[in-house]
Amino acid sequence: MTVEFRVPSHATEDGTAGNSTGFGEFVRHRAATGELVVQPRMGFSDPARMRAGLLATRRAAATTVGTLTVDSYTRVGDLAAARDALRAGIALNGYPLATHPQETTAQVLAGIAADDFPVQVRHGSADPGHIFTALTAAGLSATEGGPVSYCLPYGRTPLEKSVDSWARCCEDFAEPRRPGVRPHLETFGGCMLGQLCPPGQLVALSVLEALFFHRHGVRSISVSYAQQSHPGQDREAVRALRVLCARLLPDADVHIVVYAYMGLFPQTADGARALLGEATRLARATGAERLIVKTEAEADRIPTVAENVAALEHAARTARRHRAEAPPGADDDSQVHAEAYALIDAVLNAAPDIGRALVQAFKRGLLDIPYCLHPDNAGRSRSYLDRDGRLRWADVGSLPLAPLVGAGRSRPVTSGELMSALSYVRRTFDGDPYGELRGRPRGKAVEDR
Repeated sequence: MTVEFRVPSHATEDGTAGNSTGFGEFVRHRAATGELVVQPRMGFSDPARMRAGLLATRRAAATTVGTLTVDSYTRVGDLAAARDALRAGIALNGYPLATHPQETTAQVLAGIAADDFPVQVRHGSADPGHIFTALTAAGLSATEGGPVSYCLPYGRTPLEKSVDSWARCCEDFAEPRRPGVRPHLETFGGCMLGQLCPPGQLVALSVLEALFFHRHGVRSISVSYAQQSHPGQDREAVRALRVLCARLLPDADVHIVVYAYMGLFPQTADGARALLGEATRLARATGAERLIVKTEAEADRIPTVAENVAALEHAARTARRHRAEAPPGADDDSQVHAEAYALIDAVLNAAPDIGRALVQAFKRGLLDIPYCLHPDNAGRSRSYLDRDGRLRWADVGSLPLAPLVGAGRSRPVTSGELMSALSYVRRTFDGDPYGELRGRPRGKAVEDR
C-alpha cells in the first residue's frame, strides 16, 4: 500500500526522516528558552492521514514534536492481521509501521520530520524488536516504553521475556545510524496502569526503567510521570523524579515528560480542558520539559487531528501564562521521594544486573502494582484515595514500605470504593460528583482569554 503524494524535493536523498540532531537535544534546547514542548498521542493507519496529522502538529501554534503511534496488531506482533486489515481497507487504531513499505513511511515523514520537528514512535509492545527495526529503517531515532511498563498492564507476556527483548533492542538502538543522531528512549514506568498506582512507585518504576536503558547503552533518556488525583502530591512526585535521576544518572541527558491524566477523562469539554490545564500547570511548576496532551474527545473516541491541535494549542497558551519554575537543586524529603527511594534501593539490591533485579523484585513482591492482573505481579498491594484525593497504600504486601506508611497497615478496599476511585478525577473535573452527566451531551468549553 502506498500513499498518493510525492516526496518533497527538500527531503533527504536516502529517503529517511532527516533528523540530524536528537529528540532529547531538541527538547532540552527549547526548554532552555522557557518553552514547554507539547506532544499529541496520534496515530492513523492511512498514510495520507498520518502525514496530515504530523503536518498539522508541526504547524500548530505551540512548540511541538511529532508522534507516530502504532496500531494494536503491530504492538503484539500480529503483522499478518495488520496486513489483512490494510488490504481490506479497514482502519486501524494506529500506524502499522512494520507493515507499510519503508518507502511509504519515508513519504509520510519527508519534509516534515527534521531538526526542528523530531518525531517519536509510540507503541506499547513487550517484545518490540520488529518495531525498533522498522523505526530505525525509517530514519527515526526516538521511541518509548520499557520492559516493565510495556509488559505488565498490556497482556500476558512473561516479564523475563520482555526484559530480555528490551535489553537486545536497547543495545542495538543505542548504536547511532547516522552521524550526529543520538537515539532517545522515554520510560513509560511513570504511567503504569494510568491510575491508582501511588506516586512513589510510579517514580521508582520510571527511574528503574531509565537505569535499565542506561545500562544497555542509551544515554539520551526522558522519564515520565502521569498526572494523578492530587496536584500537591503530583508536584512532590515530579520533583522527586528529577532529584533521583540527577543522583542516579549523572552522565545521562535526561528530561522529564508529564502526561495528562491517563485514566477516565472528563466527559464535558469544560472538564477536559480544565484537567489538561492542570497538567500543564504541573509541568510548569516542576520544571518539566515536555507534556503529552489529551483532548476533549478522550472520553468518547479516538480524537481527530483538529482536536489534537486544539489540545496542543490550549496547553501552549496555558504554559505561556505560567512561568516554568527552576528544578530543585537539593534533596527532597517528601513522602513520595522516600517511598520511591526505598523501592529503587530494594530493587537494585535484588541482583547485580538490573534486568534480573526487576524480575526478582516482582517475584519477591518488592515491586507490586495494585490491581494489575499480570501473572508475574504478586497482586497483594492495594491503594486507595483519601478524602483529599491523595493516593495512599491500603496494603503494601511485601513492598519495602512498611516503615514509611505504618508497619502492619492494612485496610480493606471494597469494589464500590474502587469504582469510585477510578472515576474520581472525571467526576471532580466535570463538577458532577454523583455521575449525573452520564449519557448527556458534552458541553462546549469556554475559550481561554
